[in-house]
Amino acid sequence: MSHNLKPVVNEKGETLSPTIGEGVKNYLIDIDGTITDDVPNEEPERMVTCQPYPDALETLNKWYDEGHIITFFTSRTEEHREITETWLNEFGFKYHGLLMGKPRGGNYHWIDNHIVKATRFKGKFTDLTLKRKDIEVFES
Repeated sequence: MSHNLKPVVNEKGETLSPTIGEGVKNYLIDIDGTITDDVPNEEPERMVTCQPYPDALETLNKWYDEGHIITFFTSRTEEHREITETWLNEFGFKYHGLLMGKPRGGNYHWIDNHIVKATRFKGKFTDLTLKRKDIEVFES
């Protein structure tokens, strides 16, 4: 799905990575501890039996239906892809992609040439609200 990708060209006329349409958010969402219980890779049998957080299922499917891009980004390994896809589909999660192998351990500091917004999950999915916070940035 293209999500109305818009071409981008720099001042030299070179093609750059495209951007998504205005108003569309590109959500990267963790699985364990975010949309279901925190299940470590060392206990894959629990990946099959854990239940989704109802507010996560409802909110993420709403965002999907609103036209936003939903991609799960998990520390689960490729070995767990089939279990994970089956679980997501059985519970009715709507999503566009599944990225496996996110680094484990947390304390992420994402550096990218695109705008990045981070929201720490603290136990409940709701609509997002705007708050001002201090952030670390590169010196100009």
